[in-house]
Amino acid sequence: MSRLVVISNRLPFSLRRGEQPGEYELIPSSGGLVSALSSYIERRRKEEPDFECVWMGWPGAAVEPEHQANVRERAMREHGAYPVYLDESETDAFYHGFCNSTLWPIFHYFPSYAQYSEEQWQTYQRVNQTFCSAAMDLIRPGDVIWVHDYQLLLLPKLLRDGGINERLGFFLHVPFPSYEVFRLLPTRWRRELLEGMLGADLVGFHTHDYTQYFLRSVYRTLGHEHQFGEIAMGAELRRAETFPIGIDFERFMQAASSPAVTALVEQIERGLQGRRAIFSVDRLDYSKGLLHRLRGFETFLQTHPEERGRVVFILVVVPSRAEVTHYRRMKHELDELVGQINGAYGSVDWVPILYQYRSLDFEELVALYRLAPIALITPLRDGMNLVAKEYLASKPDGTGVLILSEMAGAARELGEALLINPNHRQEIAEALHEAVRLDPEEQVRRNRPMQERLQRYDARRWVTNFLDSLERVRGRQGRLATHHLAGAMRKALLDRYRAARRRLVLLDYDGTLVPFAARPELANPDAALLELIARLAGDPHNRVFIISGRDRHTLERWFAGVPLALIAEHGAWLKDRGRDWSQLKPLTSEWKEHLAPLLQLYVDRVPGSLLEQKDHSLAWHYRRADPELGAGRAKELMDELVGYTANFDVQVLEGKKVVEVRNAGVNKGAAALACLSLVEPDFVLAAGDDQTDEDLFRALPRSAYTVRVGIPHSHAAYHLKDHLEVRALLAALGAAGEGTG
Repeated sequence: MSRLVVISNRLPFSLRRGEQPGEYELIPSSGGLVSALSSYIERRRKEEPDFECVWMGWPGAAVEPEHQANVRERAMREHGAYPVYLDESETDAFYHGFCNSTLWPIFHYFPSYAQYSEEQWQTYQRVNQTFCSAAMDLIRPGDVIWVHDYQLLLLPKLLRDGGINERLGFFLHVPFPSYEVFRLLPTRWRRELLEGMLGADLVGFHTHDYTQYFLRSVYRTLGHEHQFGEIAMGAELRRAETFPIGIDFERFMQAASSPAVTALVEQIERGLQGRRAIFSVDRLDYSKGLLHRLRGFETFLQTHPEERGRVVFILVVVPSRAEVTHYRRMKHELDELVGQINGAYGSVDWVPILYQYRSLDFEELVALYRLAPIALITPLRDGMNLVAKEYLASKPDGTGVLILSEMAGAARELGEALLINPNHRQEIAEALHEAVRLDPEEQVRRNRPMQERLQRYDARRWVTNFLDSLERVRGRQGRLATHHLAGAMRKALLDRYRAARRRLVLLDYDGTLVPFAARPELANPDAALLELIARLAGDPHNRVFIISGRDRHTLERWFAGVPLALIAEHGAWLKDRGRDWSQLKPLTSEWKEHLAPLLQLYVDRVPGSLLEQKDHSLAWHYRRADPELGAGRAKELMDELVGYTANFDVQVLEGKKVVEVRNAGVNKGAAALACLSLVEPDFVLAAGDDQTDEDLFRALPRSAYTVRVGIPHSHAAYHLKDHLEVRALLAALGAAGEGTG
């Protein structure tokens, strides 16, 4: 049975030093991830007594080296936890530094708060490596590894580089920003962060928006395209998907009706003296919009004076990150603003804001959720925000009004709430006014669908869905990995090659034998490739064809003197060795004068693109253009061409950073059939890297060795990673052919 290894910055407990040296108290932690996983683990162990989960992370305090082994043994015994030890200077530069002074403000759209310290970045790299080293000692074959959150973005790739090939998932619990914000990070940093995340088989986010922002950043930064969330990186396949985290709904619903919570509710209600409570609880953080909600409440009191004395705003702020300058400054502003509002609007028998700066235990929290007719939750940016979900789960009778920021991830699921823009204090005030007037029947009508939704998609469902999706991704990778032309399959190919006497080798050029170049004319063959092809083509048992979309004049110039055959423009022209060029079928070029102006228009509209004119085709290249602009314009051009060419005997196809128009019936499949009739081979090898080569793979007999370069899903039977692997295979063929004459 597989073991689940959870890796996060913090463990599900915190260490507190005792009075004696080496004495530590292990205090359980709360939080969305701890709650979600604890619920899942508890249920899984009931169903499968042998199920094992190990949680790896920092214990929350430095531990002297001589006591680390004892603390680790106790943590594993009592909590199934594996501590990673950091010293205080590392913690400061890593957590308070790069994590919360760089990544947190960037990911939450506060770029003016971000610091760009190379020293802190190096510490971030070092701490991720420390986690990797600890994980390498812990992970066993067959484990399922689940890495969490922005503190460990580099870890998945580090684990892969270290040789870990187990199922590996990553989940980001904060927003992933739009590319325009993410690109504010230095180029090297953002490349490494994205590559780090893509070490995971599956990358999860709370909302569809975050998933799309990530995919766009991957495309803009690393150049990896995706198909419905699947990212093909050479021979590797990754997936990005949306999994909104849930809560332990039943725990809150049951606690809300418990005698202990009921007693607390009655006690608090007596203190309120019949006033309606507006409740708010959040960590001290500038992303939570605490000052905005206070100003919105102030505007509510200004514009609706009749509500003064009738409502009380219970504001609970949980201490957080007091070491960070922005947080200390915000705490001071918060204290001042509460004092100003209470001073301006309060009276002898009424204090508008009951403000507490402390943590709440679970029963206190649920009691406040249950008694408050209104919850005011206004983050300026939030990955999810579980407070909104917990509030609804603590309302057994279905009453209550949830006022929620549309900037919170939870707003995507809780559309029946009163959604507001937290930057507009008037909008907050009007939502409060609507909330105090909303009748109980309307409250229940809004809340019941949200409660049912939260009950169905709870914390356990979130974990299960992620792990099931991870299993599916690995299954798909496994099916594709069997086609990698290596090991026993490569040996079998070489054995068949040696035994054959009439061999046909069909090779695409760009992306197969050479890497792509910025401009088509810059991709000329190097001396090593020419020598390799000459050696292979010089074998009397071989017929080697370069079958390319290139024009015939370029191919003839590049391979002059090499004893091979050339096929140009995807099959429009054939030049057998020692012969002149001939057309494989009669073709016309009259359509070009009608379509060339349209393609030229797109050259003018997209800086960096260019038009390549061949005898029987036109190609619009956009490899040097802005990637998103080029891809968008390519779709527009495809749509225009499909309609415009209805009366022409041509076809439109899209390749890698190119849109091409060519005569109908001209393709590499038809060219391959012509080659088969010329050679009548007993061994066939064909290699290509893009969509135009799929025609070639489909046309060849099943006995042929068909190889897709790069993306592994194809009509080809095998795949190789890149042009270097193709060259290595051709070199092996050349060596295998020696002495077979």
